[in-house]
Amino acid sequence: MASKKKKTSYLNILKEGIVTKNPTFIQLLGMCPTLAVTTTVANGIGMGLSATFVLICSNFFISVLRKFIPNKIRIASYIVIIAGFVSAVEMAIKAWLPDLASSLGLFIPLIVVNCIILARAEAFASKNAPLPSAMDGLACGIGFTLALTIISTVRELIGSGSIFGVNLLGPNYSPALIIILPAGGFLVLGFLIALVQFIMAKVERRGE
Repeated sequence: MASKKKKTSYLNILKEGIVTKNPTFIQLLGMCPTLAVTTTVANGIGMGLSATFVLICSNFFISVLRKFIPNKIRIASYIVIIAGFVSAVEMAIKAWLPDLASSLGLFIPLIVVNCIILARAEAFASKNAPLPSAMDGLACGIGFTLALTIISTVRELIGSGSIFGVNLLGPNYSPALIIILPAGGFLVLGFLIALVQFIMAKVERRGE
């Protein structure tokens, strides 16, 4: 019975992080990297996976150390822990994926102050056991990566007619360059948020 409850709670954590409390489409967190790096699918996936790794590791270690961190310096402590994992990610990307590193630029180091990661540390990891905290980090990371991938797919396809450099819309397609500009990022994000809200409202009405 206990294992069934545990399984259910993990499934709920996954569902919340990916769908019902998606950090991008529902909670509107991490808007700066969301709008800045989603000009290509490669950038979106790279940023999403980097943030996922940091979320899992920082949530786990913050949970392990939560009883030893004084309340007055908890935010500073969280940032130090998060910064350690961000540095590891940054060095790994520079070593193995230099093109991605130059493309993402400062947005990898800025994961340290990404409000998604700090929010999960404060709201979940500081109050729960290590394994559920790691699962929460994984769920939010998947939700964030999925959102970035969807946004960047729309922007790259409409803005350049290609995905991963492969032309999908033919030589006669005239790219809508505004979509890969900042204004286009706001437009695509706004339409996708509206679509997600519409679908969720429809699902809720059916459930009732």
